[in-house]
Amino acid sequence: MPLLDQQPLRAIVLDIEGTTTDIAFVKNTLFPYAEERLESFMVDLVPTAEGQAILAQVRAEVGDADLSVDDCIAQLLRWARADQKVTPLKAVQGMIWEEGYRTKAYYSHIYDDAAAHIQEWHRRGVPLYIYSSGSIAAQKLLFANTIVGDLTPCFSGYFDTTTGAKVDPNSYQKIAETLGISLQELLFLSDHPGELAAARQAGWQACAVQRPGTPDFAPDLPVVRHFGELPISLSGTP
Repeated sequence: MPLLDQQPLRAIVLDIEGTTTDIAFVKNTLFPYAEERLESFMVDLVPTAEGQAILAQVRAEVGDADLSVDDCIAQLLRWARADQKVTPLKAVQGMIWEEGYRTKAYYSHIYDDAAAHIQEWHRRGVPLYIYSSGSIAAQKLLFANTIVGDLTPCFSGYFDTTTGAKVDPNSYQKIAETLGISLQELLFLSDHPGELAAARQAGWQACAVQRPGTPDFAPDLPVVRHFGELPISLSGTP
C-alpha cells in the first residue's frame, strides 16, 4: 500500500483543469470550440433521443417543462458563456469535443509531470480516478487524446457532476462509498480551494496543486508545484 507522509493511501483522485491540464487549453481551445458549434450542433441533435434527453434536462434545470427548443438552446449558450457547471451543458460540450478530437482539431494538453506520475503510479498499482466538472465522456476523450498519447488505461474510473457538486463534502462521501475505500485513505489533488476544503471536510487527504498562474493558497493547505513534490512512498506497492 502506498503511503502519503506515512499515512495509508489506497487511491488518488485527480481534478483536471489546472491540475493535470493547463487551464489555457480548456479556456482557450475546448470552451470556444464548443460554444461556436453549440447552436448548430443542438439543432441537428434535437430529433434524436440524446437531443430530447438534453432538452428534458435543461427544462428540469430551469424549472419550466414547457420551455421551447429555441429557448433551451439559448439557455445552453448562456450557461456556456457564463462557464456554468450544469450537467446538460457538460453533456453537449462533451459530444462536440468528441467531434473535435475525432477530426484532430486539437490534442489535449497535459503537464509533463502529471503524465509521468500518472503512468508511474499506474505501473506501480496505485488506483487512479478523475473527479471533474466536465462530463465523464469528456474526461475520457481528454485523456485518450493527450499530447503524449492515450492515458485512459491508467485510470480505474471517473466521476463528474452527476455525483454532486465538487464543493459539496457529500460528493466526496459518495465517491468513497462507491469505491468502498475509507475516507482517510483517499487523496484528492486539485487547484481549487473550495474543492479541497470540501474533500478535507469529508475526511479525505487533500493537497493543492499550484501551477503557473494559480493564486496562492491558504497556509493551512499542503501545496505542491508539481506531482514530483508529493510525499508519496510507493515502496510497498508492486
